[in-house]
Amino acid sequence: MQKKVRIILIFALMLSVASLSVLAVTWRLAEDQPAGYPTTMADQFFANIVREMTNGKINIKVYYGGQLGSETQTVQQTMAGIIQLNRVNAAPMASFVPELGVLSLPYIFSSSEQEWKVLYGPVGKKLLEDMKSAGLMGLTYFDSGQRSFFTRKTPILKPSDLKGLKVRVQKAPVFVEMVKDMGGSPVPMAYGEVFTALQTGVIDGAENNIPSYYTMSFYQVAPYYSYDGHSRVPEILFMNLNAWNSLTPEEKEIFKTAAMAASLYERQLWNEKVQQDLAKLKKAGVHFYYPTPEDIALFQKAVEPVYAKYSQFKDIINEIRNTK
Repeated sequence: MQKKVRIILIFALMLSVASLSVLAVTWRLAEDQPAGYPTTMADQFFANIVREMTNGKINIKVYYGGQLGSETQTVQQTMAGIIQLNRVNAAPMASFVPELGVLSLPYIFSSSEQEWKVLYGPVGKKLLEDMKSAGLMGLTYFDSGQRSFFTRKTPILKPSDLKGLKVRVQKAPVFVEMVKDMGGSPVPMAYGEVFTALQTGVIDGAENNIPSYYTMSFYQVAPYYSYDGHSRVPEILFMNLNAWNSLTPEEKEIFKTAAMAASLYERQLWNEKVQQDLAKLKKAGVHFYYPTPEDIALFQKAVEPVYAKYSQFKDIINEIRNTK
């Protein structure tokens, strides 16, 4: 009898452990920005809400600073289910979900207000759903501000200033094509390699937003920042589709609620950081330049061929441009 009791107790214990393993999971979220950056803080905000609203059933650990690899590498890992969640800029995502390339088209958004009407509206929601074709589930967008050029030796005020310059771009076709059409030589390169490449002269310049420019200390080796504002490419928070499908309907609603809250939180953090970093950059002696409206028109004209290469998405492009 005692032997039978021990067997039953052991079996019950095994069932209990198995039950706990099903009830409590720890998922990984990849982030290439450092701690304290708006997207990293929003990732953690999202993770905290999910943990609290699922009563600790789903714990999300944020791996910031590129610990799990470059953006392209982590996207591949997320598709394979090695990583459950990820935050990546929309530009490199276009290699996996072509429709997302429209979000990187130069000058497609006329203002921040128009951008968020698009992203929170039907077009933005559809693009998140389109990620299912790559085995991913889009959750929401984070702000990434305006991207502009910064260089080592001379400012960029018009397209002709890019002639002969090697400019780092993300590993996304639309950015490669954009710089080519403007007259420069695009150099696709991982984010973590940019500072050294600028420092050693491997590249002459790059393009990014103000917080990235400050946080990664690019201003120390490329002190000329030109506000051409060629793109407003959002960040995307997404997850592995199988992981998404493993959630209950209630848990899916929790993830959607947490994602929207994180998006609004990140946008607030972003605006605050832009102002803080601008003040620090000015104090550090960065040279800021502002192309005239006439010069901006030259940039817009120069990149018209890029749109021709995305003609298959003309309906989405027109819908974005017609959003007021």
